Amino acid sequence: MEARAEHQKTKMYNTIYSFTTSMGIGLIMLVLFWLLHYRGGFAWHSDLKREFNWHPLLMILSMVFLYSQAILIYRTGRNIPKLKLKIIHGSIHLMAFILSVIGLKAVFDTHNLATPPIANLYSMHSWIGLITVIIFAMQFLSGFLSFLYPGLSPSLRKALMPVHVVIGLSAFVMGLISSITGLTEKAFFTLDAKYSAFVPEAFVFNFIALITTFYGLLVLYLVNESAFKRNALPEDELALTGHDE
Repeated sequence: MEARAEHQKTKMYNTIYSFTTSMGIGLIMLVLFWLLHYRGGFAWHSDLKREFNWHPLLMILSMVFLYSQAILIYRTGRNIPKLKLKIIHGSIHLMAFILSVIGLKAVFDTHNLATPPIANLYSMHSWIGLITVIIFAMQFLSGFLSFLYPGLSPSLRKALMPVHVVIGLSAFVMGLISSITGLTEKAFFTLDAKYSAFVPEAFVFNFIALITTFYGLLVLYLVNESAFKRNALPEDELALTGHDE
């Protein structure tokens, strides 16, 4: 009976997770469509306007999609030993951090190399976004040192885990907020009065924001629903922490 209930919970999680991940992939594809179809594609220093296009793509890819997948890996890979999950979790976070740094460089380049230069870090979006990446980097470093290598004592790791989870989820929410404020800012800067005229690109902006919002809500549900919590495996005793997520 217990095994059947566990199977049903796993099946429900997998169904919602598959739908959520499909939505996340659809979000990335829609952002790509917007940048390729309406914004001219991608470049680097040869074309600053097209270099900027790396910024929204890489920030949504890293701080929304990859970040969420790293958070969910403990529930998605429930039959994988804990130590392997930690390595996967950290690797996805590292990939997300690298892409976010490239995304930040793209936007700073488009400001600093413009003629005349454009001011940096004056908007709500830029403040929230930069703080999010800083918190993310600190969270990644502290998590690696505390839970993976060299690792604190089991009692300290268990005490720190709730803090690690809260800060991680808070940074994810901040990433969602930063993405939506950035899209709003870009929509007004790019379309100006045409935004309220419901030109096709305005609909694309709005759908990107809507999908980002609903994707984030589904991720938060999957993370916080206690029924989907991973049960410890016997081999987890050999891992670097004694805490079940």
